[in-house]
Amino acid sequence: MKIEIPWGEKVETVTIPADWQVEVISPREVSAKDPAVEIIKALDAPVGAPPFSAFIAPSVRPCLVVNDATRPTPTADVLRCIRPALTGKDVKILVATGSHRAPTEEEYRFIFRDLYDWAKEKVVVHDAKRSACRFLGKTRFGNDIHLNAHLWTADSIIPIGSVEPHYFAGYTGGRKSLMPGVASYESIQANHRLAISPDSKLLVLEGNPVAEDLNDAEELMLDTFNIFSIMTVLDGVGQLYAARAGHLKKAFRSLLPLADEVFVVPIRDLADVIVTVAREPLDIDLYQSQKALENVRDALKPDGVLILVSACRSGVGSEAFLELLASEETPEAVVRRLTEDYRLGYHKAGKMAELAMRCHLWAVTPLAEETIRKAKMRPIGSVSQALKEAARLKGPGTRLLVFMDGGMTVPRLEAK
Repeated sequence: MKIEIPWGEKVETVTIPADWQVEVISPREVSAKDPAVEIIKALDAPVGAPPFSAFIAPSVRPCLVVNDATRPTPTADVLRCIRPALTGKDVKILVATGSHRAPTEEEYRFIFRDLYDWAKEKVVVHDAKRSACRFLGKTRFGNDIHLNAHLWTADSIIPIGSVEPHYFAGYTGGRKSLMPGVASYESIQANHRLAISPDSKLLVLEGNPVAEDLNDAEELMLDTFNIFSIMTVLDGVGQLYAARAGHLKKAFRSLLPLADEVFVVPIRDLADVIVTVAREPLDIDLYQSQKALENVRDALKPDGVLILVSACRSGVGSEAFLELLASEETPEAVVRRLTEDYRLGYHKAGKMAELAMRCHLWAVTPLAEETIRKAKMRPIGSVSQALKEAARLKGPGTRLLVFMDGGMTVPRLEAK
């Protein structure tokens, strides 16, 4: 059996041993919608709010909050639909980088597409460490929420995002556009520290401390700002599947079942070997590609082989992430240090170390072998070579799962 593995700008064809049990998994196929039709429908019939035309009419200084290039949100499609209603207004576009770096020129063009020339003079990039932030309030976990001060100068706020499963926040989208999207470094760090908890996991909001901290921040946002959110769900190839608009919480919650329809995929049995491909935009670096590991981890048998395939186009990403992984000789020591001295980025290092403790963690990337070893992973030159090594380790009859978009696919074991 031959399988084509797409990663970066190339495709590698691999041959699977004849006696292996193989399942190739992609996000579910759903019927893509016409973006203009679906978005305008959401704007005209929002969830828990008046139509967008009525919301925006009295606004003089609207602030649009858009994702950076690490998210697949169809920002340009949304902007085309709302741009006519913004004519004559003092529009600001706040790029929700969270703790990420500012976008490059190429990434701005990815975000705004053909509207870049219109948008670029209106853009303000959030910098978690340097942007002026104001105190919003405190969560039940004692997290002081500080958000970008530009939100207070606007008379309406329009977060534009996409909803999909998130490996420790339950789901991304909705309130995450603002927190952590335009929050201070300290607020983001306090929230992400909660990801150490085993209750912070995929598809779970209630009882998930990260999600509950975000929920508290969301309630503070709703009490303080005039918000009309525009949220989307994309299919496995980045086409629009659904859109909802209006009330920040209600619109987000209404999309969760639709996100599950796309991204949650049933599997019959656990795997001996998993190949998980990080696709654009998560293949921007190793830090973001880690999501393709975390999403599929529960589909792997103990002591299985987990193979990450990623272009890592911009390198490693977070320095703190690699720093912690490289600072200790063993994954067990990394986990111990995580609980004693947490810094932003360490949560991912902890998740990686936990994986390295329970499975064989390999990586097919263009990164230097030394860098991959620091990340507590084994560097391998190609997917074909990785599968040959796995065959020697696991023997005949191996069960293989290939996740063609591991960053956007969540396996769920079917009950027998």
